Amino acid sequence: MSVDASAKTPSTPPAPGGASAPGGDAHEEIARVVARARAAQAVFETFDQERVDAAVTAVAWAIVELGRARRLAELAVADTGLGDIEDKVTKNRRKTMGTLRDLQGAPSVGVIADLPDLGITEYAKPMGVVGAVCPSTNPAATPANKTMMALKGGNAVILSPSPKGASTCRLLVEMIHDELDKVGAPRDLVQFLDKPSKALTYELMEQVDFVVVTGSQKNVRAAYSSGTPAIGVGVGNAPVIIDRSADLPEAARKVRVSKTFDHATSCSSENSLHVHEDVYDEAIAALVREGACLLDADEKAALQKTMWPDGALSQAVTAQSPRRIAEAAGLTRPEALDASFFLVEEDGWGPEHPFSGEKLSVVLTVYRWREAEDLINRIQGILDFQGAGHSCGVHTSDPDLPGLLAERLRVARVLVNQAHAQGVGGGFDNGLGFTLTMGAGTWAGNSISDNLSYRHFLNTTRLARTIPPREPSEDDLFGHYTTTYGR
Repeated sequence: MSVDASAKTPSTPPAPGGASAPGGDAHEEIARVVARARAAQAVFETFDQERVDAAVTAVAWAIVELGRARRLAELAVADTGLGDIEDKVTKNRRKTMGTLRDLQGAPSVGVIADLPDLGITEYAKPMGVVGAVCPSTNPAATPANKTMMALKGGNAVILSPSPKGASTCRLLVEMIHDELDKVGAPRDLVQFLDKPSKALTYELMEQVDFVVVTGSQKNVRAAYSSGTPAIGVGVGNAPVIIDRSADLPEAARKVRVSKTFDHATSCSSENSLHVHEDVYDEAIAALVREGACLLDADEKAALQKTMWPDGALSQAVTAQSPRRIAEAAGLTRPEALDASFFLVEEDGWGPEHPFSGEKLSVVLTVYRWREAEDLINRIQGILDFQGAGHSCGVHTSDPDLPGLLAERLRVARVLVNQAHAQGVGGGFDNGLGFTLTMGAGTWAGNSISDNLSYRHFLNTTRLARTIPPREPSEDDLFGHYTTTYGR
C-alpha cells in the first residue's frame, strides 16, 4: 500500500539526482526526493513477486558483475582512503551473492504465510520509503545490500552515504538505474543524497517511513530520536577465544584471514584474542607464521601514541595497510615493516587500556586465560567497555565451551571455529543471514539483535478467521501450580 505523502511532500518534481544542495533548505531538498520515491513506490507496489524479484536481482547484478565490482572498489579506495581494492572486489561480490541467495524464493508480496490450524493468513505490505544511512568503510557493498532488502519488501530507498563514500554511491546508483531500466522498474526506487550533510541526513530520517543506519553511533542515536521507526547497529570490538583444544594452525589462519581482510574495515573482525595459557606460546608462534608481528613494550607504547594521539582513535590508522601503520608509529624492525598484522599483549580493559577497544585496524590485542569463569568475566567487561551485544568467537574442540559462552555472554552471536569477519555477517558455511548490518540488541541500545534481513522491511497484515475454540480450563492452566505450591 502506498503512503499518503500529501501532508509531508510537495508535488513539484525535483531535479534528477536527489538532494544535493547543502546550502539550500534541507526540508525542501529532502521533500522533493521523498516525493519522487513515493511516486516510484506507488508503481512498484503493483508488481507481482516475479517482477519484484527481477528488480532485486537487477540491483545485485549491478554490483556483482566483475567489471563493475572492480570499478566500485577502485573508486572506494581512491576516495575514502580505506581498505584494499582486491578485498573490496571480493566483498562487493560475496556479500551481494550471499544476500541474493537468501532472498531468492522468499515470499514478500501478497500472501506470505497460510496457517489453517490457526485460521491466520499473512499478507506482506511495503513500509513505503526507506532512508538508508551508510558508512565510508563499505561505500558500495552496504548500500547495495540495504537496497536489495528494501526492494524485496516492495519499498523505495533513499541512500545517505558518508561524504567520503558519496562518489562510490553515485556510481553504484548509476549502475543500478541501468539495470532497473532492463526490468522495467522505476529509477526513482533507488535514489541517493549526492552531497550528503548532517542536515540533509537528519531531515531524511524525519521524512521517510523507516530508517536503517550502519555507521557512527551519532547517526544511530539520531535515527532513534528522529520520530521515525528505525534500526541501528552497535559498535564491534569482537573478542575471540583460542581454547587449549583448538586446532592452532587452523585458528591462526582464520584469524589472519579475518583480521587482514580489507585492512580490517569490518567492525566484525577480531579486536582481541584470548588464548589459553597452556597453548599461549604455541598459538603466538602459529600467528607469527601467518604474518603477525608481536610488538614489544616500547613498540606497543609507540603504536598507542600513534593510534590515540588525543585519546580518540586516529583516522590515520583506520583501515590502513600494516606498513603504513608501522611507518606512522616509527616501527623499524623488519618483522614489523613486513607484517600482515600486529599483536599487542594486554591484561586490562577499559578507558585506561585503549587497546581493549575497537580499533578498525590490523592491530589485535592478545590476552591469556586459564579459568573459564575469569575468561567470561573479562570478555563481558571488554564488551561493556566497547562492543556491547555484538559478537564473540571461539576456536575449540570442546563441545561444551561454545554453549557456555552463548549462555553467559550478553552477545547476539557466538561463532565457533570461523573467521569472524567473514562469518558474523552471514557465511556460506553457517546459517546466519548475509548482511552488512548487524543488530546488537538492547545491550547496545539497538531495536534488533539479529542480522538485518528483508523481513525487517515488511509490514504484515494478518487475516484472522474463526477456528474451533481452544479455551483452557482453570485446571489446565493452574493444576500443576496449585498441586505444587497450594491454592
